[in-house]
Amino acid sequence: MKLIKDFIKKYFQYFAYFYSHLKYRIFISLTLSLFVGVLDGFGLAMFLPLLQMADGSSQEVDTEQLGNLSFLVDGISAIGIPFNLYSVLLIILFFFTFKGIMKFLEGFLRTVYQQFFIKNIRIKNTESLAHFSYNNYVNADSGRIQNTFTGEVERVNGAYRAYFMAIQAAVLVLVYVILAFLSNPQFALLITIGGALSNLLFKKLYAATKKRSRRLTNEMHSFQGLLIQKITNFKYLKATALIYDYAEKLKKNIIHIEKSQKIIGVLSATLQSMREPITMFIVVTVIIVQVEFFGGGLGLIILSLLFFYRALTFLMSMQNQWNNFLGVSGSLDNMTAFSTELKLGAEKFGKEKFDKFDHQLTVSDLSFSYPGIKILDNISFSIHKNETIAIVGGSGSGKTTLVNILVGLLKPESGYVEIDNLKMREMDIRTFQSKIGYITQEPVIFNDTIFNNICFWEEKNEQNLRRFHNAIEEASMFEFLNALEKKEETELGNNGINLSGGQRQRISIARELYKDVEFLVMDEATSALDSETEKAIQENIEALKGKYTIITIAHRLSTIKNADKIILLNKGKIDKVGRFDELIDLSPTFKRMVNLQEF
Repeated sequence: MKLIKDFIKKYFQYFAYFYSHLKYRIFISLTLSLFVGVLDGFGLAMFLPLLQMADGSSQEVDTEQLGNLSFLVDGISAIGIPFNLYSVLLIILFFFTFKGIMKFLEGFLRTVYQQFFIKNIRIKNTESLAHFSYNNYVNADSGRIQNTFTGEVERVNGAYRAYFMAIQAAVLVLVYVILAFLSNPQFALLITIGGALSNLLFKKLYAATKKRSRRLTNEMHSFQGLLIQKITNFKYLKATALIYDYAEKLKKNIIHIEKSQKIIGVLSATLQSMREPITMFIVVTVIIVQVEFFGGGLGLIILSLLFFYRALTFLMSMQNQWNNFLGVSGSLDNMTAFSTELKLGAEKFGKEKFDKFDHQLTVSDLSFSYPGIKILDNISFSIHKNETIAIVGGSGSGKTTLVNILVGLLKPESGYVEIDNLKMREMDIRTFQSKIGYITQEPVIFNDTIFNNICFWEEKNEQNLRRFHNAIEEASMFEFLNALEKKEETELGNNGINLSGGQRQRISIARELYKDVEFLVMDEATSALDSETEKAIQENIEALKGKYTIITIAHRLSTIKNADKIILLNKGKIDKVGRFDELIDLSPTFKRMVNLQEF
């Protein structure tokens, strides 16, 4: 079994990939292609009896001139259908009509399966990215993720189309080869030789196309990465005039992409332009060989020629489609690797479900390192329900890493986090994270309405509207909302461009409160605001004290004066723990931090 799997993986890796998404549907499409070829071949074969009747001298059909295809005439005669001009014409019409029906079904199902295939890829990748661990995500190439989810999907769509059109052409080549063999074995041999010679001719073109396709995929990843960074850092680049230098960098990347696409296009055009001349060259050669060496009759030559020409036409089509496939195969290789990486990097979930926070969150002997760098070293502390704690310390002290562990984004290398006697590593972290409200320095605003931003696209019914207005009240947004003409249906624009910093932050707070959370995590939530707005937002947060368990990371120490507990970190270790006034007396480091901020 392993040998079979290895053989398929080596020689039919793309087929195996498509099969993993389409299953039995692949074989339905190939079977319909087989029917198309057989019906077309039988219809063409019936032209020979028609030619025999053309001069009107005889209504009898000489089945010997059909070679091994004589079973067609014998079979039709056996069911009582008389052979005359009209019956033969009707039989030809029958074969080609059903060929048309089969061709329609094959084309229709190919389109349906193609859309199913792409939908399946998008859904699987979307689900896999949702399960992708945060630690793996931060180490991933954002340009590659962006490009794979957008441009690469369309190129994989093209790969699917080209691959199966090549396979279907190969099926038709096989059908016509068999029919040619049945009518005249010499022609089958010539077809094989002609196909082998043309394959040798195109082999180098295939290799060059595949190599360029892989290069193009890498260039597209790079372009998407640069584009994301340009959009993210637009304000800085524009204000410093560096945007023009950055544009030059992007233009160079675009030129490389255009060059790769041009080369792939030239290779494809070369194949297409050579297709017809090579086909006709082999056809002429076959006719000469048949007449000079095999001495076949005119009828059999014409029938064999029809099969031969059909076979070579589809052989050239197969080669052309295969080259088209190779032109985008780099995207397919990338998609396969990308999907595998997402699966391998998936987060592992425990089995225990988190329901609600009742008593205490405990951090015990917790340590964490990045390669070669110790970030947290043997951290221990506890947080009680509805307590407000603040985590402070200098740059690089481990504040953000500690919070990332507390919210389940990172896993400690030793030690553990325990919530009401349930260790975090044992729980289904999703059920815990659904109870977390996370408010960052840069508010997360979606390009949609206020309602959808706060309610996260939940149905706008009476119950959700009531929850929405409660969240608005708690976030002190009532007056702001009522002053808007469209109220909750107001569009916010790209990243809330139409709002002030304070308004954006209030919307992000309202979203977290709408979720009915147990924990509120404030990661530098007010540090990007002016003093007046910061004071107003801080008052909103203070009003929530005692209603939620609040964890705050703060640089501005004025915002944590009323915290129940402050944890001072220094180089990955806890320096001191206490209330604001206590730490001023207990820690020279904290006192110096307070004095430097002069408040």
